[in-house]
Amino acid sequence: MKLLDNKTAIITGASRGIGKGIAEKFAEQGCNIAFSFASSVDKAKALEEELVSKFGVKVKGFQSNAADFESSQKFVEEVVAEFGRIDILINNAGITRDNLLMRMSEEQWDEIMNVNLKSVFNLTKASLRTFLKQKNGSIINMSSVVGVMGNAGQSNYAATKAGVIGFTKSMAKELGSRNIRCNVIAPGFIETEMTAELGEEALKKWTDGIPLKRGGTPEDVANACIYLGSDMSTYVSGQVLSVCGGMLM
Repeated sequence: MKLLDNKTAIITGASRGIGKGIAEKFAEQGCNIAFSFASSVDKAKALEEELVSKFGVKVKGFQSNAADFESSQKFVEEVVAEFGRIDILINNAGITRDNLLMRMSEEQWDEIMNVNLKSVFNLTKASLRTFLKQKNGSIINMSSVVGVMGNAGQSNYAATKAGVIGFTKSMAKELGSRNIRCNVIAPGFIETEMTAELGEEALKKWTDGIPLKRGGTPEDVANACIYLGSDMSTYVSGQVLSVCGGMLM
């Protein structure tokens, strides 16, 4: 028996990076997957086909803007119509628009707020009716160690990721009596397409400051998601699980 057999998960922003890593590990564990993507139609189609042929689960990508309230409502309605239920919601969609505050534009602030924080509100609200009807569900929100400790040049990003933590803890209190769990994963330095652009020297500077002396992989984050999405964590709610190699202690 696999850990996520017969469960259905919604994963936002799954066509690349951490989201893709989560989708792959979830499918491997027997989970049916509905994922959203913003613009990468070809990547989404390729992921759909790869997971279906490799693991034999039901997988469908939906082009949807997680930052838009109406689009999120429609996305979740379509998922419920197609899959019949939602067991796990992973709010993973996120972007960076780094800049020192004195140089940061209002647009750079607002865009990050909408994609990283408002999306979590949008998808959680859209999924609530289904979770409440089922009296069961696991919501996993992706934050970052930056949301806990801050980072120069990332005030907008850090504010959204700290907001995700406060939102999740509030939801854990609101929804706990209905057997709906809400937790946060705070990844540290995870090596993805985004970090590959930093160059070797910058990567070394980062990894030198990590007790485990390496960057994490999308798979490291996905494994933590499997734990929080599965029945192994039925008494875990309102928690922040840092996946950071000891960077945050």
